[in-house]
Amino acid sequence: MAYDLNLADRIRAYLADVPGLDIEEKEMFKGVTFMVNGKMCVCVSGDEMMVRFDPALQDTFAEQEGFRSMVSGGRAYKGYGYISPDRVRSEKEFTFWMQQCLDFNPRAKASAKKKK
Repeated sequence: MAYDLNLADRIRAYLADVPGLDIEEKEMFKGVTFMVNGKMCVCVSGDEMMVRFDPALQDTFAEQEGFRSMVSGGRAYKGYGYISPDRVRSEKEFTFWMQQCLDFNPRAKASAKKKK
């Protein structure tokens, strides 16, 4: 599974500096996903950053250069998107997207646990 290790390290370091977060890493979405307080928060998929944010902001973000809505099985998922590598190179843009993810995380719904 090839993904941008440097981007993953940046996310890891950013999250480590935020007090009170329960962080878990899982391999999914063709990369590494950072679960925050039991909920998918942000991932690195290939060379892109996949973000989870307030679905009410979908249309606003969809207009931004370097943003691509998440589509799976022909269905668009509101509140999820991919950010191209050139849109997270600067610390300002990287921080913006990380903050979007963390701001929404307390309101995000956790996935149903699979029965064993």
